[in-house]
Amino acid sequence: MKKIQLFILLIGTLIYGQRPVDLVNPLVDSANSRWFFFSSATRPFGMVNLSPDMGTAGAWESGYRYNQKTINFFSHIHAWQLSGIPVMPTTGKIKAHLGPKAYGSVYSHDRETVEAGYHALVLDDYNIKAELTSTVRVGFHRYTFPKSDQSAVILDLSAQLGPSGTRSGYVKKVSNKKLQGYAVMEKTVRRPKDTKVFFSLHFDRPFEDLYAFQNGKLLGKTKEFKGENGGVYPVFKTKEGEQIMMKVAISYVSMEQAELNLQTELDHWDFDAVVQDSKNQWNDYLGRIEIKGNTKDQQIRFYTDLWHALQGRRIISDVNGKYSDMTGVKQRIGQIPLDINGKPKFNHYNSDSFWGAQWTLNTLWHLIYPRISEEFVNSMLLMYDDGGLIPRGPSGGNYTYVMTGASTTPFIVSAYMKGIRGFDVEKAYEGMLKNALPGGIMSKVGYEHNTNKGGGIEYYIDRGYVPFPMYDKKYGYHQCGPGVTMEYAYQDWTLAQLAKALNKTNDHQMLEKRAANYRNIYDPSSGWMRGRTFDGSWVEPFDPLVYESDYKHPLGSGFVEATAAAATWFVPHDLAGLAQLMGGKETAAKRLNRSFLIAEQHGFVTHNHRGDKFVSSYRKRAFINYGNQPSMQTGYIFNYFGKPWLTQKWVRDVIEDVYSDNDPEHGYSGDEDQGLMGALSVLMKIGLFEMKGGADIDPAYDLSSPVFDQITLHLDQDYYSGKTFTIKALGNSLKNKYIQSVKLNEKPLNQSWFHHKDLVKGGTLEYILGEEPNYSWATDEELLPTSMSDQK
Repeated sequence: MKKIQLFILLIGTLIYGQRPVDLVNPLVDSANSRWFFFSSATRPFGMVNLSPDMGTAGAWESGYRYNQKTINFFSHIHAWQLSGIPVMPTTGKIKAHLGPKAYGSVYSHDRETVEAGYHALVLDDYNIKAELTSTVRVGFHRYTFPKSDQSAVILDLSAQLGPSGTRSGYVKKVSNKKLQGYAVMEKTVRRPKDTKVFFSLHFDRPFEDLYAFQNGKLLGKTKEFKGENGGVYPVFKTKEGEQIMMKVAISYVSMEQAELNLQTELDHWDFDAVVQDSKNQWNDYLGRIEIKGNTKDQQIRFYTDLWHALQGRRIISDVNGKYSDMTGVKQRIGQIPLDINGKPKFNHYNSDSFWGAQWTLNTLWHLIYPRISEEFVNSMLLMYDDGGLIPRGPSGGNYTYVMTGASTTPFIVSAYMKGIRGFDVEKAYEGMLKNALPGGIMSKVGYEHNTNKGGGIEYYIDRGYVPFPMYDKKYGYHQCGPGVTMEYAYQDWTLAQLAKALNKTNDHQMLEKRAANYRNIYDPSSGWMRGRTFDGSWVEPFDPLVYESDYKHPLGSGFVEATAAAATWFVPHDLAGLAQLMGGKETAAKRLNRSFLIAEQHGFVTHNHRGDKFVSSYRKRAFINYGNQPSMQTGYIFNYFGKPWLTQKWVRDVIEDVYSDNDPEHGYSGDEDQGLMGALSVLMKIGLFEMKGGADIDPAYDLSSPVFDQITLHLDQDYYSGKTFTIKALGNSLKNKYIQSVKLNEKPLNQSWFHHKDLVKGGTLEYILGEEPNYSWATDEELLPTSMSDQK
C-alpha cells in the first residue's frame, strides 16, 4: 500500500500537466444538488464534509445549489440523513436572532474557487473572504475580515439543515479561544431517533466576548447556552485584512471525543499545509486509476466521477474507535476492536442503501480500494453485533431500512469471492442468511421501523413470489411485490454461491432454488415481468410503462423506482433463463435493442435538467433509464445474448449522452446516489463491468470498449499479487467504438469476459478498435458468459 501511495505521489500521474486531483470538478451538476451530493472541503469518506449551504429545507434541493444567490451558512455534515453545526462569519449589525435568511450573504461565482479539498469565496454582504478545508473529522476555516469593531462568527443551533431540523443545542465557553457543545438533530422519517452531534471549536486568537440569542431575541453576554431556537456568536475586533482561523471537530459520542479528534488530526494552524495534505490524499485515491488519451474534458469528468464514488458514505467513528450505537432503545457507546498498535482495526460508516451497488461499488471498490471494502464489511458486521441485523443503509448508528431487499449481501459475498477476507465470514454468512428469512431485513420495505410485513418474505418463500398488493395499509416505502421478488431472487443466488464456497450444501440448494423465483412473475402473454395477486392472477390493468408511483393503486405499479419494461431485465444471475422465457437469445436481444432505440430518443434517462420537451413528456415512462439504478446493467446484457457489438455501441452512446457533461447544470440526469452513478460511469469508461456483481465462485469482468487510449490500474499488493494492470485501446476515437480484437497478456481473447483472478495478477489487456462492428468477435455460443441456467 505504501509503495502505491509513494509511486502515485511522486509521479503525480500527470495528465495534461495536472494531477488527477487537479482535474476534479466539484461543480458538476451542482445546480441540482441533493443534501449529500456536493463536496469540496472534505476527505475520502470524511466525517466532515464542510461546504456552503444555499438550500436548507429537506433532503432534496438543498445544500450547495449553484444557481441560488445567497449563502445561509457553512455546515460540517452533509451525509445520509445526517447534518449539523452551521457557522457564518459576519460584520456589523448582528442578525443572528433573525435566522439565516437575514444573516446570510450574497456571493459571486466570479470570486469563488471550488476544488477537491478546498473551497473559497467572498461573502459580499460582509466583505469577508471565507476559505474552507478539512481533515477527516475536523473542519478548518480561514476568514479574512475587513476593519470592524463587531466581527462575529454565528453558531446557529436552531437551523433546519437539509433532512433534519436542529431540535436544541448546548454551548459552553471553555476559554476565549474555545467553545464546546452539541446539537440535537431531529429524527426523520428515515432515521428514527434524534441524534446528537458534539463539537469542539477552537479559534487561533481570543474573542472579545461570547453572546447568545434565542427565540428571535439577542440575549447578551453569556458563558453557556442551552435550549431550543438559539445559539451563540463570539465577537472580535478586526483590522483590515486580518485573518481569523477556526477549527471545528465533531463526534457522535461526546465533546471530549470531539476534542480528541481535533488534537489527534489537527494540532497546528497551518491552513495551507492542510489544503495540500488533503489534495495529496485525494491524489493518492484518484491516481490509482491512471488514464491517457481522449480529451481533457473527458478526463475531467472521469476523475470527477471517481471523486463521487468516494463520497457520501461517511465515517462516523472517532480516532480511537469509539462510536455511537443507536440500534437499541437508548444510545450506547461502542468500541471498535484495536490492533496491536492500539489503533482501530477499521472505521464505522454511515451510508445510504447499497441498492445498485452490485453493479458499481462491488466492482470499483473491491478492485481498486479493497481495504475500503473490507472496512465497510466489518462496519456492517459491527452493526450486526449491536442490533442483530446486517444493515442496508445505516444512519448515525440507526437502522433506516432504506429501499428494499438485502442489498448488502452481494457486496459482502463479492468481497469474499475476490479474496478480501479480513472479516469473520461465518458471522457474515449467519447475518446474511438471517436477513433472507422471516424476521430479517427482507421482511421490511423502505423505512419500515416497527413492523416486519411490507417485505413479504414469508409469501416469497411459500409461493415463490411476493403478492401485489399485499395489504391496503402502507407499512413502508416501495411495497412492490414483483419488484422485490426479482431482487430477492438475485440476492438469494449471491448468498447461494457463498453457501457453496463454505460447503453449506443444504443452504446452497435451498437458496439456489429460490433464485429461480423470478420466473414466477414473468407473464408470457405480455412478455414482461408483472405483479400477481394472492390467488396467482395477473394484476389488472397492466401497462409496462407505468412507473412505481404513477399507478392508480395507491401502492404503485409494483416495481421499485422502475417500470415493468425496465425491471424485466433485472435477472443478472440468470440472463440465459430470462432469454428462454422470451423465446431465445435472438428474440431477447431484439427486444432489448428496441428498448435502447426508444430510450435513445430521450437521452437514455427519464428526466434531466436540460429542459428537453421529449424527456419531460416521457418522464418515468421508459424502457431504459440510466438516471437511476434499475437500468445500470442493461447495456452489458447483449454480451450474454451473443451480440457484444451492441454492448459496445450502447455503452458508448450512454456515456456520451449521460456521463459526459462537465458543468453545474448537468451531470447525472437524476440522482448520483452516494457514488453509485459516479462509479458506474467510471466502470463504463474503462470498459469493465460485472453483471453478477462479482458474486460468482470465480468472478469475471464483462467487457466493453474503453474511452481512453490507456488505463493503468494500480493494484493494492496487500490484497493482490499484481502491481498494475494496463488496458490499451489502439485506434480509439468517438467513432471507433467497436472491438475488432482483444489480447490478454499477448494471447488472443475471443470472449467478452475474463476472470478477476487473472486481472489481479497484473498484466495487459489490449484492444484494437474500429468504426464498424466485428460480428464474429466473442459470439461463439460456448464462450458466452454463463448464467445460472447454463450450469444446471
